[in-house]
Amino acid sequence: MTRPIARVLALLEILQGGGTRTVAELAGRLDVDERTVRRYVEHLLDLDIPVRSVRGRYGGYRLAQGYRMPPLMLTDEEALAVLLGLVAGRRAGLVTTSVAAAESAVAKVRRVLPEALGRRLDALLEVADFTAPARAALTAEAEVLLAVAEAARDQRPVKLAYTAAHGRSSERVVEPYGVVAHSGRWYLTGFDSTAGQVRTFRVDRIERAEPQDGTFSAPTDFDPTQQVLTGIAEAPHRHDVSVRIRATAEEIRAVFPPSIAILEADGPWTRARIRAERLDWIPPRLAALDRPFAIERPDALRDQMRALAERLTGYAGSDSSATSSNAPNSFN
Repeated sequence: MTRPIARVLALLEILQGGGTRTVAELAGRLDVDERTVRRYVEHLLDLDIPVRSVRGRYGGYRLAQGYRMPPLMLTDEEALAVLLGLVAGRRAGLVTTSVAAAESAVAKVRRVLPEALGRRLDALLEVADFTAPARAALTAEAEVLLAVAEAARDQRPVKLAYTAAHGRSSERVVEPYGVVAHSGRWYLTGFDSTAGQVRTFRVDRIERAEPQDGTFSAPTDFDPTQQVLTGIAEAPHRHDVSVRIRATAEEIRAVFPPSIAILEADGPWTRARIRAERLDWIPPRLAALDRPFAIERPDALRDQMRALAERLTGYAGSDSSATSSNAPNSFN
């Protein structure tokens, strides 16, 4: 839709707030002159929306008493934002509702759109593809996610029924500092009164969340996202890796993001601490970094690094003519 139509809908949104709005107030909020406001009102009347004109010193415009808006009125850009948000959220695995609920929401939005706009969006949804593979939908209940998010916003303690990774169930009162989405999962981070420290919880492992009485004050310098990434990087794994790299933190982050490595400054070097179930993926990343490094632990990583170096040396010494005929075509 054109920009004037978007402003007509914005005018309707203001009038839905109730009360009488003066022409001057509407002009200021819409960033137009008063004559344009009156023209927008005429557009609404043409759409059979009962806008009433109130005369007098405190006059202006208001909606007729008892008028209820249709379920949805969106501009082209708003409709595209809603539908793509639903599709992308479901594909990223961040939609905590059932697949049926997500599809129902898309269908309802589609149903109330003008026919021409609906056809255009249908075309996009039919032909659009994604480079990243779809993630499995989360099992976290929408009610749990909404409950912990509301508690974090209002700074109210919440009682959690939680099942840890090893299967142990417990109940604990948490002061929630924030909710973070990462790699297709939702996480809650905050002060755990049972452990006496800040903890991170996977929302899909929370069976029940009950708001408690009282309030708290979250630390002003607390960064929920950084806390979640650090918690993931420090989670117990089979291997405890420590590598000193002669590079800046910014250079190292290009191959070892915060969810993988904890970085510590060590003079001109930076120590990277990594918890990993497997070691085979680390040597290629160190090679890609192309900076001097020293493996502090474990010894098995040194063996993995030597094996990679031998393979690369072998590849570099091979006769390229033997395989050139099978080489893939490059992009034009």
